[in-house]
Amino acid sequence: MAGRADRAREAWRRSAPGRIWQQGADMELMHRSMGFAALGLVTLMPLLIVVAAAVPYQRSGFAQWIVDGMGLSAGPAETVRRLFSTPGKVLSTTSALSLAALAVFGLSFAASVATGYERIWALPASPWHAAWRRAVWLAALTAYLFVEAQSGTVLDGGVPATALRIAFTLACGVLFFWWGQRFLLGNRVPGRPALTGAVCTMVGLVGLRVFSVLVLSPLTLTSAVTYGPVGTVLMVQSWLIGVGFVIFGGALVGRQLHRGALPEGAGAGVPRPGEPVEPVEPAQHIGPRRRPHRAGRR
Repeated sequence: MAGRADRAREAWRRSAPGRIWQQGADMELMHRSMGFAALGLVTLMPLLIVVAAAVPYQRSGFAQWIVDGMGLSAGPAETVRRLFSTPGKVLSTTSALSLAALAVFGLSFAASVATGYERIWALPASPWHAAWRRAVWLAALTAYLFVEAQSGTVLDGGVPATALRIAFTLACGVLFFWWGQRFLLGNRVPGRPALTGAVCTMVGLVGLRVFSVLVLSPLTLTSAVTYGPVGTVLMVQSWLIGVGFVIFGGALVGRQLHRGALPEGAGAGVPRPGEPVEPVEPAQHIGPRRRPHRAGRR
């Protein structure tokens, strides 16, 4: 009986779901998702609000992205828009100090995403001069989220427009997460596993949106009535934790589905995620060989 249980545990450990579960536990996936949500809120909210304020025809920005991503109905959507409403004078009141703080938070957010990808692929940390990649990735992320949020205004009305918007959103998402993972890691990740991870990420985001429509949308309105604006922030933060979990989890699934693909820079001797670490034999003493003492020799 014990032998059968041991064989079942070993089979689970070597299977793809078992490897994904183990690597997720090793890299503290939930902890990284919570850090993603915290930095994402203080980074993406001001970025999208400033960008939306600079565009004359649309001033919804971050609120519209949240409403769109969570699939909120009319009531919860109104609470989110009231919380993240954009004042018309936001550009005139933006100081150099606030922009500097935004840059620091933004680069920290991009660095946390890059570190998560490096842990997934067992890669060494990027050098300090790779910070420009994080800045470019953050700018591309802001543009992607803003375009995704505004696509609802442009492609609004009728089944054909809705289908076109869904296809456009999925294609842009797969392209961004495929490019973003490789770009942040300095093209040290093979293209095919990164593409698989991007597809898995978009599938996870679709599932998260369905969960949000069924669960988080009613809870957002209830929390807003019970706790006020704090309740709305709590629901938005919970949704961002789910987004971070899906982004890192999608890349992790893509890595494990292409287990044989070794990224550049992973180096020999580095165990692949989900594989047992082989015991290292003690090294023999290396040094000058001492001549044996011969009796009678002076």
